[in-house]
Amino acid sequence: MAGHPELHAEQAYIDHAHEALDASRKRILALRRLVGPGGGGTHQSQVEREVVEDTIRARLSQLEVGDASLVFGRIDPAGSEERFYIGRVAVADASQEPVVVDWRAPVAEPFYRATGRRAMGLARRRHFATRGRHLLGIEDEHFGLLDGTGEASGDHVGAAPSDGVRGRRTLLSALERPRSGHLGDIVATIQGEQDEIIRADLGGVVVVQGGPGTGKTVVALHRAAYLLYTHRFPLEGQGVVVIGPNRLYLSYIERVLPSLGEAGVELAVLADLVPEPVAPDRGHPLAARVKGDVRMVEVLRRAVADRQRPLRRDLVVGVGLQSLRCDVATSRRLVETARRRSRHHNAGRRLVERGLWSALAASARRPVDPGEVQASLRRSDEVRAALEWMWPRLSPTELLVDLFGAPALLHSAAGGRLSAPERAALERPRPAPGEAPAPWTDADVALLDEARTLLGPRRRGEVAPRAYGHLVVDEAQDLTPMELRMLARRSLGGSMTVVGDIAQATGALAPEHWDDVLAHLPQRRPPRRFQLSVAYRTPAAVLALAERVLPVAAPGLDPPRAVREGGDPPVIVAVPGGDPARALPAVVEAERRAVGEGNVAVVAPDSLLAQVASSLEGAGVEAGQATSGGLGSQVTLVPVRLVKGLELDSVVVVEPARIVAEEPQGMRSLYVALTRATRRLTVVHAEELPEPLGGAGAPAV
Repeated sequence: MAGHPELHAEQAYIDHAHEALDASRKRILALRRLVGPGGGGTHQSQVEREVVEDTIRARLSQLEVGDASLVFGRIDPAGSEERFYIGRVAVADASQEPVVVDWRAPVAEPFYRATGRRAMGLARRRHFATRGRHLLGIEDEHFGLLDGTGEASGDHVGAAPSDGVRGRRTLLSALERPRSGHLGDIVATIQGEQDEIIRADLGGVVVVQGGPGTGKTVVALHRAAYLLYTHRFPLEGQGVVVIGPNRLYLSYIERVLPSLGEAGVELAVLADLVPEPVAPDRGHPLAARVKGDVRMVEVLRRAVADRQRPLRRDLVVGVGLQSLRCDVATSRRLVETARRRSRHHNAGRRLVERGLWSALAASARRPVDPGEVQASLRRSDEVRAALEWMWPRLSPTELLVDLFGAPALLHSAAGGRLSAPERAALERPRPAPGEAPAPWTDADVALLDEARTLLGPRRRGEVAPRAYGHLVVDEAQDLTPMELRMLARRSLGGSMTVVGDIAQATGALAPEHWDDVLAHLPQRRPPRRFQLSVAYRTPAAVLALAERVLPVAAPGLDPPRAVREGGDPPVIVAVPGGDPARALPAVVEAERRAVGEGNVAVVAPDSLLAQVASSLEGAGVEAGQATSGGLGSQVTLVPVRLVKGLELDSVVVVEPARIVAEEPQGMRSLYVALTRATRRLTVVHAEELPEPLGGAGAPAV
């Protein structure tokens, strides 16, 4: 690539593009000075200044490319002298002539989609290998005959791809760079099957099934950036949110969208979508499984209905010289009427109150206005107690604290839907008077949200949970039915991008098919399904070992095809004596030397984390903790339950048999751990290897 005859000319064009970018920034800053900050003027002028300032800030953010490549390719349409340079953001010169075309613009589509069989009007596609502003090399792909023979010549010239992999050398060069601990964008190397998903129309649910290393996460993030570019109105106002499985994942992906000029997209875990405090823990495995089961919808509905009850005895209260009465039969009619007429429980309280005042007024010996009865009795302890019995106002916390704190209430609400062990797993002690309830767990989040939907606002002015114009949901195969229902409620129009891999479903309620997931998502339009078939991250040698686990972990699923042939073969280290941690310091040091500036992850089951950390520390090996420091260290200890979605240069998997035994979907968790490496994989074990890995042919040490 480096010997291309047009290298210097293209470097000059890239320099020109950066000069135009700098000039654009200066023009925008001049506009800011022209508008001026100002604090005076009318309210309208102040609002107008704020709007202009917001627009200026947004545009400056889009033009801030940092050390990332601004221009990464060029397309030459057939039969035309016109050419388009494709880049990270649109850049124009002082005459407003385009210098760089935004990668999301329609004209850029052939750069990603054209193949030898479908040229999309191109004569040539050119890929740039760059580092910042510096052009390192050029790779050309020609469409059609080059010299009458159809043969390509030279190290920098090639025929257009027919296998779906474009810019192979540029792609491989990008894939082989050391990882930084943060996910990078792939905007320069997006492949055709990825671009098809990214540019899919807005609306409805888009499902992306992709095996390890196929780029489903970055595809989903680039799709969010594309949709915001293409549908700026209304999405910018409605909002776009990316839902991830945990905070380690969010810190890992947090730089991708800003690098694409979209800093306004929210990143969240499910717990961020409810106001209640939540501890990062799913709690007891059986309790977490039951709380995620769709049966809980009816349990919660019944729990709410159980709090809508007629009086146990007649209510008799005195007003002046009269005794007013509401008998049990009347109270039953009031409750039944409120159930029919109120959509949400808390809204029905006003209906019950008005009905009670009217019933008490009707029982008087002389005519009494219900308003007079209300004014006289609204502070009465007896009346307030009656209302709280018949129809209490409830918050989600109050409903669940009462439900899980009273076996009788739980038994009544379950109505035979839950077994005795399942009900027992849900129980939690009620807090003492004046004491705050224990923090909720991650498994409770969807129940709190379901309860909020059933109850409605407890008081006027209570802010409803936010809904979004588009949701991007990663690792969706691990969400429970209750969590999927919660996300469906956050969608304004049913527009979602849902990505994952059924083979990597490791939750207690792991689905067998995507239909199991789609059953709980919006159905306004038929879902569109896409399959990513090429593994870009994982070398073929590493994938070959992991593929021995796949038929057991997820029978019937085909593995992705590795674009990176060969690679360092995985190494299996057997440690006699029952303590795999003893061998780790030497293994980790060897891996650190092998990857140079790259990073190393030690992936272990929860039961071995303390032992592994102690062994590394005792040998003087500096290792960060993923749970507290993310992937900021060169060597990081990562619990196997958090490794999904990450990519690392070298991965050391500790005690596969323990992973299989301890995780809810053990074989799938092992498959996940074995497919995180971009360069090297080592398995360290003292116990007997799980059967799929036994005799795998990996070299032992």
